[in-house]
Amino acid sequence: IRCLQEGVSPKQMDRISKKGGLPVGVTTLADEVGVDVAAHVAEDLGKAFGERFGGGDVNLLKEMVSSGLLGRKAGKGFFMYEKNSKAKPENEEALKLLKKYSLTPKTELSDDEVWYRLFSRFVNEAVYCLQDGILDNPTDGDIGAVFGLGFPPFHGGPFRYLDLHGAAQLVQRMERYQEPYGVQFQPCQLLMDHAKD
Repeated sequence: IRCLQEGVSPKQMDRISKKGGLPVGVTTLADEVGVDVAAHVAEDLGKAFGERFGGGDVNLLKEMVSSGLLGRKAGKGFFMYEKNSKAKPENEEALKLLKKYSLTPKTELSDDEVWYRLFSRFVNEAVYCLQDGILDNPTDGDIGAVFGLGFPPFHGGPFRYLDLHGAAQLVQRMERYQEPYGVQFQPCQLLMDHAKD
């Protein structure tokens, strides 16, 4: 959500996330599951994990819900949906709310930077699951992430990605993001330990 608040358009966000390998653009995904569901999940995760799951302003989603911008089921969310049409223009009402909740970008908004802001947190949370004993082993995490969460399959899963590309480069990038954005980009201890190996 924060990337959208910083000026990345819903269409750009979808293009970047699909280019990165996600099966559905993240903005479209919010519309598909329902903006009301996304708001509820964001609020609950914020309560459970605090600043670690912070970033965007959940009030943006709440105001979208109160304005009837619930996503595909309401015919409008971040995008407009018409029956028997594949066209999906950006919703002007949602764009006005994004402008109302706009934030100044703290890093450049290149496709690469936006993608790694999404991707690095995804990988970090997978490693947290292993660190906290939620996962028994990395293979389970890779299978669950690819088949259950839509992690880009060509990477083989978050742990396979780390095996192939190394944890050090991801930790370095996260530490660069941590400076302006805070604890949301703090690498978990297991990831930092792996980066030192």
